[in-house]
Amino acid sequence: MGAELSKNHALEQNSYHVAHPKMQDSNPPASPKKQGPNRVLPFHKSSEWRAYFDTTKSSKKLIVIDFGAAWCGPCRVMEPFFKELATKFPDVEFVKLDVDELMDVADEWEIQVMPTFILAKQGRVVEKVVGARKDDLALKVEKYRL
Repeated sequence: MGAELSKNHALEQNSYHVAHPKMQDSNPPASPKKQGPNRVLPFHKSSEWRAYFDTTKSSKKLIVIDFGAAWCGPCRVMEPFFKELATKFPDVEFVKLDVDELMDVADEWEIQVMPTFILAKQGRVVEKVVGARKDDLALKVEKYRL
């Protein structure tokens, strides 16, 4: 886990990817919308993410935040499963953040490895799942959703 991996490195055997330190910050003009029936809410701007997260601090609803990147193999492996969880648990908010687009947010949350899934309630982290660990993520969502 100690060595940094380049964006082009194939990670077929690993369940995680170390965050690349020279990720480029870009903010494409897109407002967050839940993507169809899968209910995953993507954010592409730090200001939109912060405004959204501030509104969740007064809610007891569980929020699952997926920190990943388009070039991260294990992140791509987890994407369909994350969408499946979002459909299975309509009482939970599922959010996707790309560390390349929101480097400042990834730094604030101290994201070192991707994918990293943060489970939060009322603005506080209740659990963290690092790596492409489907069973662990599903169990923790089930545990903290109520």
